[in-house]
Amino acid sequence: MASFIDTVHATTVAINGDGVLIRGPAGSGKSDLALRLIDAGAGLIADDYTKLEINDGQVFVSPPETISGMMEVRGIGVMHIGTSGQAPLMMIVNLVRHELIERLPEHLNTEIMGTPIPLIEVDPFEPSAAAKVRMALKAIKEKIFIEDGHKHGMETKQ
Repeated sequence: MASFIDTVHATTVAINGDGVLIRGPAGSGKSDLALRLIDAGAGLIADDYTKLEINDGQVFVSPPETISGMMEVRGIGVMHIGTSGQAPLMMIVNLVRHELIERLPEHLNTEIMGTPIPLIEVDPFEPSAAAKVRMALKAIKEKIFIEDGHKHGMETKQ
């Protein structure tokens, strides 16, 4: 049984059907990174605000009805580009400045409504930002992170 949980200030895309929630302060590059991911084949779920629902322990993301299918493209305007609808939330991307990102960070989870969700940090304005998001999602899904010579999944940190 699904129940409405919350609406968060975040932009969300679907990459091969998997929800990737991009969060950061206003003007931090959420929509810009999402636009590059969409240009490379991702689908828009929601720009600026995202609904969170939980169903059988899985968090799902979807667009609020009032902004469904719309995206603000800075310097161009608000465009109707359609939406991918609802998707399971598979990863959260925190936007941070390049100098604050650890070179070899621990693989972390954060909790959304009691459910652990993998978390990465990305500088959205690096040329490789979209590729890093796609690569991290692939690594999470296929459990192919390498640390100390061994494959492993993400560790939950409190």
